[in-house]
Amino acid sequence: MTTLLDIRDLSLSIRTPEGEARILDRVSLRLRRGAVLGLVGESGCGKSTLVKTVLGVMPRHARPTHGQVIFDGTDLLPLPERDLAARFRGRRIGFIPQDPALALNPMFRVGTQLAEIWRWHAPEGEDRGTATARARILALFRRVQLPDAEAALDRYPHQFSGGQRQRVLIAAALLCRPELVVADEPTTALDVTTQQQILLLIRSLAQEMDLSVLFVTHDFGVVSALCTDVAVMYAGQMVEAGAKRLVLGDPCHPYTRALIACHPDRMERLAGIPGAVPSPLSPPPGCRFRPRCEAAEDRCAARPPGLSPQADGRGVGCIRWDA
Repeated sequence: MTTLLDIRDLSLSIRTPEGEARILDRVSLRLRRGAVLGLVGESGCGKSTLVKTVLGVMPRHARPTHGQVIFDGTDLLPLPERDLAARFRGRRIGFIPQDPALALNPMFRVGTQLAEIWRWHAPEGEDRGTATARARILALFRRVQLPDAEAALDRYPHQFSGGQRQRVLIAAALLCRPELVVADEPTTALDVTTQQQILLLIRSLAQEMDLSVLFVTHDFGVVSALCTDVAVMYAGQMVEAGAKRLVLGDPCHPYTRALIACHPDRMERLAGIPGAVPSPLSPPPGCRFRPRCEAAEDRCAARPPGLSPQADGRGVGCIRWDA
């Protein structure tokens, strides 16, 4: 498969009253066409910031200091906001947000809100009229299995359950036939049964529509059910990336192993990883996981480890796995 999204050595800092917060540190990530990549890590590891950088909606005072975000051959970072919004975001890159209760405007019917997306971001050459938009939205509502799809067009967000609102947002993300869909923990606010339904829906739609999906989560159970590839982040650094069967079946990086060991299905008793994710204002030198790592050595502080390619095709960001 060819690469659709190629993030190369991306570093990003945010100015704060306390100083410069180094949120991303030389992050590299590749997403193949047609693949579903799970981006995993603890809260505060920089996953959502990475996603926002891809979408061009970085936090206030954020500035990339190094690297590239290449989508289908085009570096998105230097593009003006106008070009990014007109050519990529919403059109070729769709987005499924985390909280369906906050993502829709309560003052407008959902059909009106999705029709506005079509009017601004419809593919070149498509009719942007109301009738075409309505037909397209209705077809997608049926595809995402929204009950009584035709009546749903004229309902307000509060008239849907949480799972139904998330289906509306999936339809919105797919409306303009994107090549890439970015999903930022879209099942976090849902109950377990509804979460499973949404995951199965995303997986089937990705296969049916030949989509590439970047799926942000902290749950390896979700990764196991949905993804083809996995990338693990810690404190703004990429520590391991590769095929799901490799990363979950035989993890290399100490952090990946520790995370998987914390999953309820793997634990005999409640456990965790000692310590906490370091502050981006004063991260430790070298490998940022070093203060919490049982296998740490003095040389781990020497330099930030990049993803060293391994014989099985994965990358491991640990000095002990340097090629």
